[in-house]
Amino acid sequence: MTQTFDDSKPIFMQIKEKIEDQIVNQQLTEHQQIPSTTQMVHFYKVNHLTISKGINLLVDEGILYKKRGIGMFVANGARAILLKDRKNKFADAFVLPMIQEANKLNLTDKELSQMINKVKEGEVK
Repeated sequence: MTQTFDDSKPIFMQIKEKIEDQIVNQQLTEHQQIPSTTQMVHFYKVNHLTISKGINLLVDEGILYKKRGIGMFVANGARAILLKDRKNKFADAFVLPMIQEANKLNLTDKELSQMINKVKEGEVK
């Protein structure tokens, strides 16, 4: 099975994000061993250094930890760290611009809430 990557960002970042997604989605849980670098090289069909670079970023961020001679494992609290970070990024990228635009349109909180609920329910054209 060959994985495809997006040309808009470096592959090592996409590897990092794929591992993060697995942690957020609870496919990988705290203290669970992640696949080895060699396994990922074969799965993703990319260079060993590319995989290592993505993994090392996660180690630096405290999401993964190394057990010498055994492998890499998901750190305690990794999911909570990732969720907090993603919520903050979501607020900055989507909620803040939405509120700024809502203010320009003089939408009330109630109107904005109703719009959001309609979108969630699939009622918007």
